[in-house]
Amino acid sequence: MALHHRFKISAEDEGKRIDTFLAQMAELPSRAFAQKLLKNGKVKVDHCAVKPSYLLRDGDEIEVEVEEPKPLELKAEDLPLTILYEDADLIVVNKPRGMVVHPAAGNSSGTLVNALLKHCHDLSGIGGVMRPGIVHRLDKDTSGALVVAKNDRTHLALSNQLKARQMSRIYVALVHGTLPAMKGEINAPIGRHPRQRKQMAVHPQGKPALTYYRVLASFGPYTLAQARLMSGRTHQIRVHFKYIGHSVAGDPVYGQAKEPFAIGGQALHAAVLGFTHPCSGKDLRLVAPLPADLEAAIAYCQRRWAPENSENALDLFQEW
Repeated sequence: MALHHRFKISAEDEGKRIDTFLAQMAELPSRAFAQKLLKNGKVKVDHCAVKPSYLLRDGDEIEVEVEEPKPLELKAEDLPLTILYEDADLIVVNKPRGMVVHPAAGNSSGTLVNALLKHCHDLSGIGGVMRPGIVHRLDKDTSGALVVAKNDRTHLALSNQLKARQMSRIYVALVHGTLPAMKGEINAPIGRHPRQRKQMAVHPQGKPALTYYRVLASFGPYTLAQARLMSGRTHQIRVHFKYIGHSVAGDPVYGQAKEPFAIGGQALHAAVLGFTHPCSGKDLRLVAPLPADLEAAIAYCQRRWAPENSENALDLFQEW
């Protein structure tokens, strides 16, 4: 069975190549995928098939036919896990940078879910076939603490804590520039970018999003901050810091291309995860150690721009 996606072209997209335009749409995974559809006659403009080089015109109506993907078969895989806490009801792991949380098109293996199925054998079914046990997510290149439910009762309880803002999620971020205050909040709605459809942006029609931040240390062109999520929008911390003019270092999507230190992605780490255990009622606070490249980047900034400060910047981390 085929899926049909339709797009109406406005003046701001006039003159773009159609393959470039389609690659920006969230419905299609890549430019190469869009080009394949175009070459196979699956993309039509005003009911006529077009080539990848076709230049869009204001008012064009595009119809894209995509074969519905075959259901993925989840496989348990023996992948390394760093476990911060585990019992019969849940598990908290320190997800490494570069690992996708759950399978999707283009990522059917090597995900955290694949590893957890091997380790735990069974997870809550509430997240669906592709997201068993997943209560919340981290971006592929964001590392840190993530809780996964092993049964439906635990999953429901943790999801309710998340919705009620009773789950504490605190991140460490190395951002560009000097933040406007030692502590503050970024309260701005986030939605899909109007043109770059695989990106998010602050947008008046977006969903409410609130991030608190606190400065840990200043390093000239960089600031080490901690950020607390009060909502859970896609790319929230990355989008909010970009919105106030201080993008996360190393961010290939919302930041600049290169940094003077080696970093494998955005310098963002889910350092602390706190919640009430749904079964025991105990308050849990799990701390995820930083990845080595982020620790090295922070140390580099401190040596180069704040050598007089011998105190480890991470020792200033506070709960709030």
